[in-house]
Amino acid sequence: MDSIKADYLGKAQLLKDQFENLEKHTQWGIEVVEKYNKFVKERSEIEISYAKQIRNLSKKYQPKKNSEDEYKYTSCRAFLTTLNEMNDYAGQHEVIAENLSLQIISELSRYTQELKQERKSHFNDGRKAQQHIENSWKQLEQSKRRFERDCKEAERAQQYFERMDADINVTKADVEKARQQAQLRHQMAADSKAEYSAYFQSFNQEQNEHYYTLIPHIFQKIQEMEERRIERLGESMKTFAEVDRQVIPIVGKCLDGMTKAAESIEPKSDSQLVIEAYKSGFEPPGDVEFEDYSQPMTRTVSESSLSNSRGDSKPEKSSSKSKVKLWPFKKNKGSGPEDFSHLPPEQRRKKLQQKIDDFNKDIQKEMDQRDALTKMKDVYIKNPQMGDPNSVDPRLAEIGQNIEKLQFESQKFEGWLAEVEGRLPVKSEPPRQQSALYETQNSTPVNNNCAQDRESPDGSYTEEQSSESQIKVPTTDFDDEFDDEEPLPTIGNCKALYPFDGHNEGTLSVTEGETLYVIEEDKGDGWTRVRRNEDEEGYVPSSYLEVFLDKNGKDS
Repeated sequence: MDSIKADYLGKAQLLKDQFENLEKHTQWGIEVVEKYNKFVKERSEIEISYAKQIRNLSKKYQPKKNSEDEYKYTSCRAFLTTLNEMNDYAGQHEVIAENLSLQIISELSRYTQELKQERKSHFNDGRKAQQHIENSWKQLEQSKRRFERDCKEAERAQQYFERMDADINVTKADVEKARQQAQLRHQMAADSKAEYSAYFQSFNQEQNEHYYTLIPHIFQKIQEMEERRIERLGESMKTFAEVDRQVIPIVGKCLDGMTKAAESIEPKSDSQLVIEAYKSGFEPPGDVEFEDYSQPMTRTVSESSLSNSRGDSKPEKSSSKSKVKLWPFKKNKGSGPEDFSHLPPEQRRKKLQQKIDDFNKDIQKEMDQRDALTKMKDVYIKNPQMGDPNSVDPRLAEIGQNIEKLQFESQKFEGWLAEVEGRLPVKSEPPRQQSALYETQNSTPVNNNCAQDRESPDGSYTEEQSSESQIKVPTTDFDDEFDDEEPLPTIGNCKALYPFDGHNEGTLSVTEGETLYVIEEDKGDGWTRVRRNEDEEGYVPSSYLEVFLDKNGKDS
């Protein structure tokens, strides 16, 4: 009996150890799922952070409002396309993070909770089954020990009865009492035997069911649970790869867009835009005249360059009264004159054309509003219950005034534009020779098929139109302006703030800090006429000088 008990206890302990091993293994399996889920979560956070950094980078280099003109160049547009594609590229990484969260992280979190509950249920069933068979075994052991005890008691009672029955000194009553006690003990032993037999049969049946049915069924469920866990983990790993694979076509399109943008860059087109943006419209300067210093000095370099044609051999002196407009070398401060006269011809033409286009757009907007209000008024006239027709009149009158103002401004700029376009050189014709004489402001302009050369001392255009070399100016006008050989009087002095190299005709080179005499103040064209000594005078940019005018000289 002891060997049977030891064998049973050994098997029970072995089964208990197997349950503990399975508990440890299944707990480890759950931890593997949680570990993988944590890995995917961190990957998702990396994708979100990366997408955010890419978006911020793209936003950082987006064009500012004051730099929109840069994006007329193909290289800048390509860069802008790259930034936009990078923004879409960042969006795909956000899609990866979102899909990882929905398809893996959320699903695995929910599945892990279900897995923990299922595991707990299986091992609870196993522990209950184990507890039940152990209780059955204890009941069997108790019934067996009771049967054994009752059998021993019955045997002792029988022996006592036999001794009493054989003893002649014992009364008949004591013998009967001993006999009844022996019978009672035998009955109790018989009952214990029956009970033990019942427990024995029940235990064997339960033990057989426990080891061959119940426990294998629980182990099978645990095995299936583990296989599902492993399969689910594999599916999640596959989804992890598929989430990336799904965005690859769109990422490829983003990269293709960047490549296409790079291939669209046209260097020649960009350089042509620069040429169109900054070309001045000036004609190239003519040949430099030979100055014969062996002859007596009769007039200044500035005066001869302003009055002589390139082909004349006899120099003529220009009048100090002639108003010559010079294009300045300095940058214009502020917005400049309304007619953009401070700009070179081509740049001025573009600015004027742009202003005219803006006026036309504003006029069209006002006219559209006027048409809409007129229709509204007609509706009010036909349907008075919808509104008062007279309520629209003040706004219509205001729009009419706005249109008149805009049209006036547009016509003003169109006049300036016509003036500029009349002066620009014709590209198909070679540069013409400078006309012999300049007309004064009051002279009647001569109509020609091509623009005339009107050069200032620095080779740029003057504001007045010149005549053809064949046009004769009345002798009286010529004598009035050019007969006076006396030098211009000094009206003040000035100090050169910066060095200036006067390479063009009519200009005077100065050094920084040099003191000069002022003989003609700035007329609004950005130039001041100065004299160094009796034979050296010319024009210097006004911004290069600090001028101190003599009030008496200026008033005279």
